[in-house]
Amino acid sequence: MRGFMKFSCVFIIVMLSLSMNVSAQKKAKDSKTTYAQEVLQPYVDSGQLSGAISVFYKDGVQETCCVGYADVAAKRPIKLDNVFMQCSQTKGFCGVTIAKLVEEGKISLDDPVSKYLHEFKELWVQVSNKDGVKTLHKAKNTLTIRMVLNHTGGFPFEASVKRNDVRGGGWSGGAPLRQVAVVAAESPIMFEPGTRDLYSNTGIDIGAAIVEVVTGMKWENYLKQEVLDPLGMKSTWFWPTDKQLKKKIELYAFKQNAPAEWVEEMAWQQRPYNDSHVFASAGAGLWTTAADQLKFYKMLMNLGMGENGVRILKEETVKSILACTTRPQNMGGYSLGLNAPVKDSEDSWFGHGGAWGTNCMVNWHKKQLKLWVIQSAGGPQPWNAKVNEAAEKFFAQPFDSSGVDAYTGRVGSNR
Repeated sequence: MRGFMKFSCVFIIVMLSLSMNVSAQKKAKDSKTTYAQEVLQPYVDSGQLSGAISVFYKDGVQETCCVGYADVAAKRPIKLDNVFMQCSQTKGFCGVTIAKLVEEGKISLDDPVSKYLHEFKELWVQVSNKDGVKTLHKAKNTLTIRMVLNHTGGFPFEASVKRNDVRGGGWSGGAPLRQVAVVAAESPIMFEPGTRDLYSNTGIDIGAAIVEVVTGMKWENYLKQEVLDPLGMKSTWFWPTDKQLKKKIELYAFKQNAPAEWVEEMAWQQRPYNDSHVFASAGAGLWTTAADQLKFYKMLMNLGMGENGVRILKEETVKSILACTTRPQNMGGYSLGLNAPVKDSEDSWFGHGGAWGTNCMVNWHKKQLKLWVIQSAGGPQPWNAKVNEAAEKFFAQPFDSSGVDAYTGRVGSNR
């Protein structure tokens, strides 16, 4: 009898656990609204917009709009599971890996970069460049982890080792992160660390190189182990499969009063996309899907907890070093690889965009999210203002949010 009672108790505990996990993985409620569809469809009908994905989310209620085509010529509809290059949205993923190490006490944002990457002990600042002659002086300020992650380190956009002057001056496919760091340390920086801001893929790559030294793992493998796999982001990686690429969202350039023009590749994103010449870059490089992006950004919106109930970061970690700026005063808002407000408030948003027009921003106070996916190869995007108006209408709606605990990541525990 005692054995039966013991078995019954264990069975009940297991079933309760399973029930919690299932409820935590429920999808958001459909808002039944079509605000984005209404403003975007005319552009698709005219051919100016090839296709786009818009998602508005408000405390458990979601409007999902997939309008147009991933491939216009093939009439292949755009879908949430189509892969695309998210470019600089990769930076936020590096920021999360850095935040994890800070949370675990393995690094401090104010640690000198040279503590982990010894080649940065001595840096040289470029004072002038006249007639091809560069004037340098030894840097006085200490370069910190905080600076390389918030673009105040003084590094150029890309290190020379990643540029390819043979194929149109574009990105060559990158280089190993430790090599990028070594070349960056040997090259002049643009100003004294911490005194200005200059948007830089190089700085983010240096941050990823620090992760490699501290963890003893390749940065991309650490990212996969600690963030992508726990969140169930199975379609996000630096090397998309051939099968995924057959269904990728194609690139299109905007044309005034004419259909958008298909573009085979960009100078900074050259074929082949998944062979041995491609290296993982923390500044830009992750392929993903809209479905996977939602998992990542909802985790940030939910202050570190995924919709599947898995906690990636503590609430305070997200609030203190991801959702608000880590820059000095008067330098604008930027945290760790993420655009963030100077002063956090109930109306504050944080997130990031990518070079081909993608963007996702979240408000953790109100549990709101705006996701936009497009693969733009250039030209204006006249629909942006309309989409912003559609978002305002959505967020103004008094949706029924009863019983939303299962949808906003409030089920689960700290890891």
